[in-house]
Amino acid sequence: MSQIAPITVDTLAAHPPKPKLGNPAVVGLAGFGLTTLMLQFHNVGWAGIGPVVYLGLFFGGLAQMIAGLQEQKCGNNFGYCAFTSYGCFWISLCAILLGNKFDLFKSSETDLGWFLVAWTLFSAVLWVGSMRVSKAMFATFTTLEIGFVLLDLAHFGAPKELFTQLAGWDLMVCALLAWYMMAHVLLADLFGRDVLPVGKPVIA
Repeated sequence: MSQIAPITVDTLAAHPPKPKLGNPAVVGLAGFGLTTLMLQFHNVGWAGIGPVVYLGLFFGGLAQMIAGLQEQKCGNNFGYCAFTSYGCFWISLCAILLGNKFDLFKSSETDLGWFLVAWTLFSAVLWVGSMRVSKAMFATFTTLEIGFVLLDLAHFGAPKELFTQLAGWDLMVCALLAWYMMAHVLLADLFGRDVLPVGKPVIA
């Protein structure tokens, strides 16, 4: 019978244990959820646009994009694509708002509408992919896709105020679902068990 070699100081020095790495999804989901929620506070008339711009540049934008780039190192293509892309979405949306404010490459309502249509089509791809992740992820992308469609309609003929308000309420649910998944990851790590279940994939 072979004997197991004892672990010595030299062995540990030659093969040091890998440090535990944090899950970048917690930052990505936090930034996505909080910035989305703040935009909907604006869309339903509760808040001005200022906090949306600053959150969109730094938390929903830069922080979420960095989280997405870190997902690449984890081998998570879905998170890599989603967080990096939506981080860029927030930065570009804020750039559009700032450009309109300072008369730099101004965008019309129609321009903004087509911008949203493009993101609606992109999100549809991730919506399909979310079916293979979990029921919570699928619900998040379903409400996101519905919100984009409502905003598209608001920019192309539907009653703008009504459809923007409807999108606002729908996307508040989307933001809270993102936070639910963030809490799922955080609490599972802290408690060592699944405190907030996210459900099995819709398509196994």
